[in-house]
Amino acid sequence: MIARTSLITSVILAASGLVGCAQDLDTASQQADKVKNTKDIWPVLPKAVPHDEIIEGKVQSLLAKMTLEQKIAQMIQPEIRDVTVEDMRRYGFGSYLNGGGAFPNNDKHATPADWIALAEQMYQASIDDSLDGISIPTMWGTDAVHGHNNVIGATLFPHNIGLGAANNPALIEKIASITAKEVMVTGIDWVFAPTVAVVRDDRWGRTYEGYSEDPAIVGKYAAAIVSGLQGKPNEDFLADNRVISTVKHFVGDGGTQGGDDQGNNLDSEQDLFDIHAQGYVQGLSAGAQSVMASFNSWHGEKIHGHKYLLTDVLKTQMGFDGFVVGDWNGHGQVKGCSNESCSQSINAGLDIFMVPTKAWKPLLENTIEQVKNGEISQERIDDAVSRILRVKFRAGLFDKPSPANRKLSGKTELIGHPEHRAVARQAVRESLVLLKNNDKLLPLKPNATVLVAGDGADNIGKQSGGWTITWQGTGNSNDDFPGGSSIFDGINEVVSAHGGKAQLSVDGSFTSKPDVAIVVFGEEPYAEGNGDLNNLDFQRGKAKDLALLKKLKEQDIPVVSVFITGRPLWVNPELNASDAFVVAWLPGSEGNGVADVLFSSVDGKIKHDFKGKLSFSWPNSPNDTTLNVHDEQYQPLFAYGYGLTYNDDKNVPQLSEQETQTASNTQALAIMQGTVKAPWTLQLNSGDKSRTMTSNTASLANLSVRTTDRHIQEDARAINFINNEVSKVQIAHAFPEDLRAYSGSKGALSFDVMLSSDVPANAKIGINCDAACSQGVPLSKLISAEDKGKWKTITVATACFAGDTDNMAKVFSPFAIASQGPLSLTISNIVLKNNIDENQVYTCSK
Repeated sequence: MIARTSLITSVILAASGLVGCAQDLDTASQQADKVKNTKDIWPVLPKAVPHDEIIEGKVQSLLAKMTLEQKIAQMIQPEIRDVTVEDMRRYGFGSYLNGGGAFPNNDKHATPADWIALAEQMYQASIDDSLDGISIPTMWGTDAVHGHNNVIGATLFPHNIGLGAANNPALIEKIASITAKEVMVTGIDWVFAPTVAVVRDDRWGRTYEGYSEDPAIVGKYAAAIVSGLQGKPNEDFLADNRVISTVKHFVGDGGTQGGDDQGNNLDSEQDLFDIHAQGYVQGLSAGAQSVMASFNSWHGEKIHGHKYLLTDVLKTQMGFDGFVVGDWNGHGQVKGCSNESCSQSINAGLDIFMVPTKAWKPLLENTIEQVKNGEISQERIDDAVSRILRVKFRAGLFDKPSPANRKLSGKTELIGHPEHRAVARQAVRESLVLLKNNDKLLPLKPNATVLVAGDGADNIGKQSGGWTITWQGTGNSNDDFPGGSSIFDGINEVVSAHGGKAQLSVDGSFTSKPDVAIVVFGEEPYAEGNGDLNNLDFQRGKAKDLALLKKLKEQDIPVVSVFITGRPLWVNPELNASDAFVVAWLPGSEGNGVADVLFSSVDGKIKHDFKGKLSFSWPNSPNDTTLNVHDEQYQPLFAYGYGLTYNDDKNVPQLSEQETQTASNTQALAIMQGTVKAPWTLQLNSGDKSRTMTSNTASLANLSVRTTDRHIQEDARAINFINNEVSKVQIAHAFPEDLRAYSGSKGALSFDVMLSSDVPANAKIGINCDAACSQGVPLSKLISAEDKGKWKTITVATACFAGDTDNMAKVFSPFAIASQGPLSLTISNIVLKNNIDENQVYTCSK
């Protein structure tokens, strides 16, 4: 009725020459409807932290003294690999961060003393007014998402998906409190946690960062973690053993179409609130001082540029008076923006740009200019800076000693303290979910002969998952976890203490037949981007762990499976090949907690029963990717809330191993899209030296590679050949892959490249299988100096590299670039295709 009335009015007024007035009336009506909808859907939250006139007076007094340049510097957050202490002294940034895999001195094994030293240097530079003219303490932010996970020796708790299965808010608050203490030991003020995503599609590579598909658990946990990190208002709020928390990622990151990381959420506004916003309702009500904007879009509009959600909803309606920080160059994804310039984000309500790489300097300069020319109002800048200063005053940063002199600073005995590890071990016990226990195989007697098999049995890195020391959690060994324990360590400890015998054999071989086999297997570590899946079939087409289970079953050995995973997966064949099946999720550094539950006392008495219940529904087929409790059509294999205990006398029958047929897209195989895809890794070779890239940078004496941003965070690789020594960068694997599907007349290798130097005559692109695949194609035939500074897509027929189709049956490296001379270029989006138009591809004969 409203729309019809507006249409009639517009027609009448058009005849009178008053169309503009009608449009104004329509706009006013739409705005009124939006305001009404906002108030109907989004609540006004209680003020957890009371308004403080003294603090507000300090904020306004300091703000009045600040120049525009000083204000914008408060809104810029660079990363430690791209900013120096002298930069901090010159500009006085309001904050800085270490991204995943970034360490003081670029040293993975940096000690707590190294972390404190950098924190102290940055702090002292920030309050030195000799260059920037003002003394405002900076803040250091870090992703401590399952403990202080960037620091060697820290206590690592189960990832959020496991904590959700425990469903114990009191335990979660204790975990957050311990995390705050270990973070404070290293002089850091601010933690980018909790993640309150409500995951609705388990293909998403960040599923394990969600506590549950049910917003009820997520809401309760948000309040508990914020309280644990920050303390409670009117009690110990932001005291010496507390840190600033960040509720993230606002909003809808767990509900993107297809589970695509940084994708598009199409939920209604009511569902956006009901499903995806409950963590913010509870977290902000507990006093969270910062909110991180999400990478995702809502109905096609990036959240980093979404004024309605960031300002109208979050700040105005919900009453949030802390600050909104961006995610890793997330502003650069807003329409019309780049990493170096984005007035749209500030105008939408973003208060702090998270800007890694050297883009921070042009971004700072461009933002200053945008205020001067009126593109951004002075009022918006003053609001953003007021919010930043308000939080700093509330946190006592102007009054606390410098990082090196704070109460907990340097108390390294707190890093991985036995009491902290005991809480983590409890969390492991409570997170375990028992899916199957046929004939009551569990609990096991500790005086048994136990074969412990599988590549996850003695692998603390694998059991800890992503966001563990490095961003993706890769490149770690057990030596990187001093004080931690693998799952085998716990089993061996229990069995050895009671006269039994535990034999570790990854491949399941043995000399004398064991009483039982415990097989520990599951997903390899990953973080966002790298973890996205097409469906939920575990080890699709390469079921090596299933083969191990079947081998043991064929020898009449009872099998207990311990499954390491960051999400529910279709494992019907593995369940069928197991007598008992335990989901351990990603338990972290205290793997010994698993044995606490698997074994009884010698006389058979239960020491610790299973407490974990599924906080995510378990799929009935590989295509049950959006299976969530309360769905109208809800047919899980194991329902939300399922989890056996030792009191249950229930056998799980044989399950169907028939996969639901789906259209398989074999027309393209991603080699590197954002991240290098499994099973390959990026490797550097020069002479007899080689190195695998396991973090953000890798180098040899005459060759370096670094991740860099093109469209999204770290989706490209900048390669620099420094001198005339023959060197090669390749994406490779120790075992060959059968890639014959991408040979033939329509097969091609496609990649995007941006050239930054001249091209040596001997530089080549190649696919390496054997001698027949190694000749390569001269890079100079594909790109020239005229292409410098521009992205170009290059497509080369695979026949140029492999010749005979059969040569593509054993490909060790689907992409390689070699040079004997200086060469600088950036590559991204490497794909093998089998449907290329022959007129659009380089065929070697051109």
